[in-house]
Amino acid sequence: MADETIGIVGAGIVGLATGREIALRRPGTRVVVLEKEQQVSLHQTGHNSGVVHAGIYYTPGSLKANLTVRGVALLREYCQDRELPYREIGKLVMAVRQDELGRMENLYERAKNNHVPDLRRVSKDEIKELEPNAGGIAALHSPRTAITDYPAIAREFAKDITDAGGEVRLGFPVTGIRTVPGGIEVASGQQRLKVDRLVLCAGLQSDSVARLAQDKKEPRIIPFRGEYMLLKPDRTHLVRGLVYPVPDPRYPFLGVHFTPRVDGTVEVGPNAVLALAREGYRLTEVSPKDLLGLAVYPGSWRMAARHWRTGVKEYRGSLSTTAFMKDAGRYVPGVGAEDVVRGGAGVRAQALDRDGTLVDDFRIHRLGRITAVRNAPSPAATASMAIAEHIVGAVLGEA
Repeated sequence: MADETIGIVGAGIVGLATGREIALRRPGTRVVVLEKEQQVSLHQTGHNSGVVHAGIYYTPGSLKANLTVRGVALLREYCQDRELPYREIGKLVMAVRQDELGRMENLYERAKNNHVPDLRRVSKDEIKELEPNAGGIAALHSPRTAITDYPAIAREFAKDITDAGGEVRLGFPVTGIRTVPGGIEVASGQQRLKVDRLVLCAGLQSDSVARLAQDKKEPRIIPFRGEYMLLKPDRTHLVRGLVYPVPDPRYPFLGVHFTPRVDGTVEVGPNAVLALAREGYRLTEVSPKDLLGLAVYPGSWRMAARHWRTGVKEYRGSLSTTAFMKDAGRYVPGVGAEDVVRGGAGVRAQALDRDGTLVDDFRIHRLGRITAVRNAPSPAATASMAIAEHIVGAVLGEA
């Protein structure tokens, strides 16, 4: 790859980590990151909750599990080296009903197979020692789970690229990709850029951009908006660390949880409602084009048939703070609608196969000189530096 030009589409944390990895490991390679917005990390990275996941949830041996465990180590070292926020505040994954204990035990075995450090089971009394205001009958405690500032990390990645002689070109929405003699031409309106190789890390637009490169149509991106409440400042003391429910394995989202942030605030959420626009951070934002794409895709209807009950519940929480906080109050009893204000929201790029299956693992396609990251859901931010290693090493053919 030396003396080549490598293009990266997308200046979220995965695209920037990939560009950085190429620039630092292959001096002489020109890296150009192309971003449609006027700043980096504006979408999924910029709306991230800031959790550095330890690897508890993921199928052992999956790409997601392997890259997350590796990614945590790389991210911790990077933050320490650059004096970026990185606080190991710990996480409780808590059962509040007897019928959740079996799932919690399965989660424990999965996490041990993933080599999650220092994970242990804790009793009801031990929960109170860790989180005096928490409910729950048993839990898993992951003391090494951390919080950080992903937009700050992304900005530092961008600086690494430019310091190495690369470029982060903002305001460059990709409208065309075609193979030309000796490389690939990337278009943005009348602008043209020729590169030797191209990596697509387009997040919420990953399927649309991949189709420009003649990749297959599936998986399609279905946008889910996650809305948060914020504990009022005089109530943030109620939570010391991260407090999570035992997840339902039938659904890819983790459920409403309590998340302290590095700025001292505490988020409650998110829910997961179908967004009516790929970049629809508010309930009122609607994109007719995105809605039409949802309506004509068979996978959308098959997904709806499987998960409509959950969808109704999530929308109820979106419209009613009381309903939103009902589940949260099971984990920190006494916390209700009067203790929170509405916070921000993010949109998750959830990949969906034609049969209605929500894609869980990372999915990366290779198209000759083009590499397309088609699915990089949470914990992609945690794993970003390891994903970059994987792309540069395995996908771009470095030994």
